[in-house]
This record gives sequence, structure tokens and C-alpha cells, in this order.
Amino acid sequence: MREAIRTHQYSRRTEEAYIFWVRRYVVFHGKRHPSELGPPEVTSFLSDLAVRRQVSPSTQNQALSALLFLYRKVLRQEITGLDEIVRAKRSVRVPLVLSREEVTALLRCMHGVPALMAGLMYGSGLRLLECARLRVKDLDFSRREITVHDGKGRKDRRTMLPAPLVEPLRRHLARMEAQHAADLKAGHGTVALPGRLWRKYPSAESEWAWQWVFPATRLYTCRVTGRRRRHHLHESAVQRAFKDALRRAHIAKPASCHTLRHSFATHLLEAGYDIRTIQELLGHSDVSTTMIYTHVLNRGGRGVVSPLESPAPPEIAGPGPRGPIS
Repeated sequence: MREAIRTHQYSRRTEEAYIFWVRRYVVFHGKRHPSELGPPEVTSFLSDLAVRRQVSPSTQNQALSALLFLYRKVLRQEITGLDEIVRAKRSVRVPLVLSREEVTALLRCMHGVPALMAGLMYGSGLRLLECARLRVKDLDFSRREITVHDGKGRKDRRTMLPAPLVEPLRRHLARMEAQHAADLKAGHGTVALPGRLWRKYPSAESEWAWQWVFPATRLYTCRVTGRRRRHHLHESAVQRAFKDALRRAHIAKPASCHTLRHSFATHLLEAGYDIRTIQELLGHSDVSTTMIYTHVLNRGGRGVVSPLESPAPPEIAGPGPRGPIS
């Protein structure tokens, strides 16, 4: 299964997710080999996920995709009936968005590297993992651009580098370059490269351009090379800092780091930028995905004014001193 996934160059996270669901599927059916199973067993497994375990539609669809990959790419069995399995319909939800004032208050409550990363997620529309995986070469200060490599769906894109973050990022990189030099002097200083690039360019793993913009504070030992190196800062560290800042800023919304990306898109749309430009900055394949942000505009996305506001809004009496009338 792993060999087939890597042959098709799926991401490591997809690999782990598919392996997880295949294991669950095999255990669910008493550890029988998948070649002995078929569409009825796949259907019963997915039904159990939906009815008894009450997983989300996206989780159910991911499990189905893993099983389709197992039968078609690994077992080479084109069993009939799997195409008739109806994928769960995902709920269309309006994304949670913070106001500009809330974003300002939130960023003021963050400090250090998490503050820089939060600023990039809001100012550039980056996903958390995209931000954590930035390398030094991905930042172009002269053009004020950020290149995102292998984003969601293994797509590359360019987005803006906000002017207020240029100098803080330069100072941060100066400190990280000094740390990298110290690592090299101590016999460390290498970094994991994408794919098999380390075989093509053996010296690239120690070059400054390939180092993480936000490296971890601790070294780890690579299982393949046995070398001591740094991974990028783990996403959980930023998530914890974000939640702490959310509490200190007294923002009563169930926001997450991804909310900053939603806010980036919504605030650009409110400022009058066209939907196609925002689509490219976000890296969406389909403009319909970007269109979800029109639902959170102050005027409903279509400039509609509520009948309660115009032309002569009626007076609405609030609850009296004894509370609302039932």
C-alpha cells in the first residue's frame, strides 16, 4: 500500500490517512484479507462510520477514497459496484471570519515566531502547514512575494509578502542564519529536502537557501541518514499560542489558525478585489470554492440592503424592564 501511494506521489499525510483507513477496514471485518471482501463489506464499513460512529461526510469520503485506492491500485481488482457507492454529501458551511479589529487585537496578544507566522497567515492567506514549511528561498523581499511549494493538492502558487512583515522577517532570518552557522560548526545544519532532491544535489541540504524559515528549537536524528538536523516548527506550537492569544484578546469565537486565512480572503473581497485574483492567491482550483466568501460580506455579497434599513426603518421597541413578552 505504501509503495503504491509513493509511486503515485501522494503526500505523506495522505499516505498515513489511507493506511489508517485500510487497517480499520481489515479489523472491522475480522482481519480477513481485503481480496476476500467486496462492495457489500465496503458498504457496511462506511455505513458503520456514518451511523454508529457518526463521522463527518469528509471523513467518510476519505475512507472511501482509501478503499478505492486499495482495490484499484494495490490489489489490481476492478470489482463491480464500488462506483455505485454514493459519496457522503459535505455540508456547506459559512466560514468563521474575524473582523479587522479582532485580528488586530489578536496579533497584539501574540509574540515571537508565532506572531510572525500568524501575520503571514492573515497577510498572505497561507495555511498553517504552508507557513511552517516555508524555506528561505521562498521569500522574495525585492518583489515582495512568497512562493508556496507543494500546497494543498501539490500545487505551487505565489502570494504577496506584506510590507509590515518585511523588516521583522529580515531580523528573524538574521537570527536563524546565525543559528544555522552554529549548527554547521557543530557538525549539524542539514535539512530534509523534498523528494529525492538530496541525491541530485548532495550539498543543498546544508545550504542556507534550503533551510526552514521557522525551524524548530530542538534537533532530531534523521532515521535515514542518522544526522542531527532541525525540522520546521510544529504546527501545535502555533496553535497553542493562537488559542492563548484568542483568550487574552477576549474574542468569543471558536476561531483557529485557519480562520486567519478565511479573514484574509473576506477582507480582500470587502476591499473590492475581484474573486479571480483572490482565487489565485488562495490556490483554489475552482472559483466556486472561493465564492463561499461572498456569503460573509456585510451586505450579503450582492450589495443588498435589508428592508429593515430602508427607506423608512420602523422603530423596534426592545424588551421592557420586566423582560421580553412571551
